[in-house]
Amino acid sequence: VRLVESGGGWVQPGGSLRLSCAAAGVTFSSYAMTWVSQAPGKGLEGVSSIINGGGTTRYVDSVKGRFTISRDNAKNTLYLQMNSLKSEDTAVYYCVTITYGVIGPNWGQGTQVTVSS
Repeated sequence: VRLVESGGGWVQPGGSLRLSCAAAGVTFSSYAMTWVSQAPGKGLEGVSSIINGGGTTRYVDSVKGRFTISRDNAKNTLYLQMNSLKSEDTAVYYCVTITYGVIGPNWGQGTQVTVSS
């Protein structure tokens, strides 16, 4: 199983980024998926999740109205559109499978998002 994130980088406050997570070696459409972040010096936080069919999504309160999770099962790809970015969004973002309601066991290597002026 391989999950590869891309799309991170540096952006000024108020800017946007689109993260992608390409999946291989897994029946992507069978899994609910989630984006998990880890800010500097802090623990892991679930940012957003989406069910396998894509019809139901969830967001942590801090990103509601700014981030949008989506997926393209035909392309085995998960996305996170991040708008109106804030300095507190600075973190490494991981895409992770959800198995029987539990985050894991498959993690990507992470992509760094840095929001600063």
